[in-house]
Parts: sequence; structure tokens; C-alpha cells
Amino acid sequence: MNRPYLSWIAVSLAAASLIRVAALAAAEPPIVLADPADDDRGPGNYKYPTDPAYKAKSFDLRKVEVIDKGDDVEFRVTLGAAIEDPWNSKDWDGNGFSLQFVQIYVDTDHQKGGGFTEALPGLGGVRFADDEAWDRVVLISPQGKTRLSAELRAKAGAMRGAAIVPKSTRASGKSLIAIVKKSDLGQINSKWGWQAVVQSNEGFPVGKDLLTRPVNETAGPHRFGGGNDGDCDPQVIDILAGKAKGEASEAKAQYDALAYTCGSKFARLPMVYPGQ
Repeated sequence: MNRPYLSWIAVSLAAASLIRVAALAAAEPPIVLADPADDDRGPGNYKYPTDPAYKAKSFDLRKVEVIDKGDDVEFRVTLGAAIEDPWNSKDWDGNGFSLQFVQIYVDTDHQKGGGFTEALPGLGGVRFADDEAWDRVVLISPQGKTRLSAELRAKAGAMRGAAIVPKSTRASGKSLIAIVKKSDLGQINSKWGWQAVVQSNEGFPVGKDLLTRPVNETAGPHRFGGGNDGDCDPQVIDILAGKAKGEASEAKAQYDALAYTCGSKFARLPMVYPGQ
């Protein structure tokens, strides 16, 4: 092998190494949002289903991590109990868990007039403030990509283009892990707002509900209780609140945000802006 060819290889390897180093240097530091333990009660009074598959703390949000991976972004949502797969989701092209469905809403501009103030169909009586409207939503679902994409086409309407189906989704220990393309999400910015909504997955949703299982007035084998049998209550078990530092006071902030009155007051999902 001649020297010019060896020199060309050396230069090429050096250039590739510099590109990798530059990409790593350009990556945003991870965003870590914490939530206090034992607030998996929606507006404060929700109760777990009675079937033993719904183990205590299995819907209790503890931490959300958003990690820049270069061309991709990793979302890691940690709950209060090990994530299990009682319905064997792999048998129906699922992602290795059965019960939880997490939607991560992102506000990329923090301005009135942009984005959506209503959540995806199925969350019931919830809204976002006008200046905290969401622009992207990442869906961390037990359902496989084909089913999830079909649900969005059928039910999401104008929101469909803002909804992101991950490249891959899996469970590991107490965490749900989703990988999305950065080209779908955008370059992460420290000024963005975030909200993670933990809810109960429904494989056979009613009407326009997007894979969300409603909360009933009375808990049943597979339904959370403590809500309303209509559609005015938030179909939400846990969210981020306050400054997302995991402080005990953030539990009350969640209960206050999700408080509702049928016919007159919607619950409001707050965005968390860690860069402010």
C-alpha cells in the first residue's frame, strides 16, 4: 500500500473524528424534570383499578429525561414501580408493556397564537394556557407504530402533523424509553416548555378517544376511579407541576392544576420551562 493512500486514510479518519467531536460538543445537555412521589391521584382523589395488574406506584411519575443523541433524541420516563407487561403486548405487535400511555407535550415558542391549547383526543376536560400551547407531542405507547399511526390518522385531525411516533419504544426496569428523530422534534432549546402526561392505555378506545382509558366515578377492574362518568374530568393520573424539581409542594400544584368543575371549569395542564 503506497504512502499517498495511507495519508489519505489518515486524513479521512481524522476528519471523521473531528466531525464526531463537533457533533458531541453541539449536543444540548440532558433535560431532567422531576416529580414528587405518591401524587399519582390526578386532581388528588383518583384511585387505582382493582385488578392486581395495576400495582401501586406503576403510574406514579418520578422523572423525565430528554437526552440529545445527535441525530436522535432519547426520552426516558421513570415511574414509581417496575413496568410489567401483563397483557403480553408482543402478541399484538406492542412495545413490551401494557398499562401505561405517556404523552410528552412540547412548547417550542412560549407565545400566544401558536400551537394547540387542546390536548389530543381522549384526555377529557383539559386545556393548555394560550401562551403555553403545545407544538409537538411525543407518544410513548404500548401500541406498535402501525396501530399508533393509524389512530392518529383517524382521530388527531389537524394535530396529527404535530404528533411524533418514536422510532422505537421499550420498557426497562421502572423506565419507558423512546427514541425519536431529531428532524421530527427539532433542535432542543433550553427555553422550550415540557409536560408529561401519564394515563391508562386503552387498546379498544371509544369513539374519538386516542388509546386513552377513561377515569370513572367508581374504580373498576381496569378503570381508575374518583372521576366523573362523563367527559369533563381529566383522564390523567400524573403530570409534571411547579418547577419540576420533585419538591413535595409540587403535588399540590398538580392537584390545583387538574381541579375541574363539570360545565364550567376545565383542568389546565401547565408547561414547565426549565431554562427560565
